[in-house]
Amino acid sequence: MTVSPSYPIRVVLVDDHTMVRKGLSLFLKAFDDLELAGEAESGAAAIQLCGETLPDVVLMDMVMPDMDGVTATRAICRKFPQVQVIALSSFKEGDLVKNALEAGAIGYLLKDVSADELARAIRAAHSGRATLSPEAAQALVEKANQPPAPDVDLTEREREVLVLMVEGLNNTQIAGRLTVSPSTVKSHVSNILSKLGVASRTEAVTLALRNRIVP
Repeated sequence: MTVSPSYPIRVVLVDDHTMVRKGLSLFLKAFDDLELAGEAESGAAAIQLCGETLPDVVLMDMVMPDMDGVTATRAICRKFPQVQVIALSSFKEGDLVKNALEAGAIGYLLKDVSADELARAIRAAHSGRATLSPEAAQALVEKANQPPAPDVDLTEREREVLVLMVEGLNNTQIAGRLTVSPSTVKSHVSNILSKLGVASRTEAVTLALRNRIVP
């Protein structure tokens, strides 16, 4: 939805690092059409602050303790649909970009963005236009081009064994950790390799990490 221009554009800053918020607040003061509406150091505080101030745009950090930026973005976009959220992060992983946009963010920028670029993104968001940093756009393309994760039907015990394989444990060590016999672990490992369609433990670990089959 396009919002009719109203100036100054009121912005809420959300970041768990005080120095980042201070830097952003100084940046806002350099532009006559931008105004600081408030600051929050957590996702939960951001949701509450949006209810109190109803800003035009929120600059949302993605990685914060307790409640992450994606969760906070989803809540804000649901409760306050007139508020636009721009993800402002140090991270450019495809999953994070995708999750932020799916949560309702209208833009995704990296924290090394220039002041002018950030100001343009805030103005664009206020007008209902999206802005993606080149790195975020590239991460989305790479994410879209990834082969689908294999549909692996591992049992709960096999997943436990795979997690320990990822940690670098051998069969004897895994047996000790799970309090089972080494022969039982060997059987589980054989089943895991078969289900993953690989020939070695190294390939199994690589596939598990690449496709996030285990945490």
